[in-house]
Amino acid sequence: MLQTGYVLSGLIAAAIMFLGARFWWAPHAASADFGIAGSPPSSTGFAAWLSVKGTRDIASGLFVILLMANGSPRLLGEFMLIASLIAFGDMVTVLRSRGNRALAFGMHGLTGLVIVATGACLILGAK
Repeated sequence: MLQTGYVLSGLIAAAIMFLGARFWWAPHAASADFGIAGSPPSSTGFAAWLSVKGTRDIASGLFVILLMANGSPRLLGEFMLIASLIAFGDMVTVLRSRGNRALAFGMHGLTGLVIVATGACLILGAK
């Protein structure tokens, strides 16, 4: 169970850093894939806000890697449980904007559940 938690943590870290980098490389495309309805057209100001989101995602992935390297599965698991709130918050944000429900539940909600399962694997495996 512990090894599964570490593998999933690594995959989650890599995925979130990739997605964050996408908000830097192709902000408008990444924004469209996020699922928020009525996103403004591409502009310098909007691209800057998307870069903020990209930075948050990259830093979140690096936090996971730092905790993985620390060798404390329980702390990593607890962090993952708290970090799942980001994915669930993104889901709620998409739903509140009357955005794409399939993306809200399928991408953001499912990601949150996978992060919760990962945290549980790490916490239970650490005992």
